[in-house]
Amino acid sequence: QVQLVESGGGSVQAGGSLRLSCAASGYTYHYACMAWFRQAPGKEREGVAAVYTGDGSTFYADSVKGRFTISQDKAKKTSYLQMNSLKPEDSGIYFCAAGTTGMWSRALEYNYWGQGTQVTVSS
Repeated sequence: QVQLVESGGGSVQAGGSLRLSCAASGYTYHYACMAWFRQAPGKEREGVAAVYTGDGSTFYADSVKGRFTISQDKAKKTSYLQMNSLKPEDSGIYFCAAGTTGMWSRALEYNYWGQGTQVTVSS
């Protein structure tokens, strides 16, 4: 089993920044990819960014490219999502996920999920 705990959510005005963290514990060799998803009220969960823990390759949704950066600290088994130039449409619950995924943006590919952290961006 892998446990994921997110932190760093909050409220910010448009144009501001937040940094999310996801700390993993347990059998962390069970996964090769860590990702961030978000879900707004009434909408489906969508992939925001992912990092493959082996070679460090990263992937982003088009809507966040150039504004968000995903990174990892292997020693701490932690992934980070730096979010800059935030927009109201970035609001939602952000979830950390881990899995041995083929398609990084597909939620069904992930075996482990955190409890989520709220991000609210006001205009």
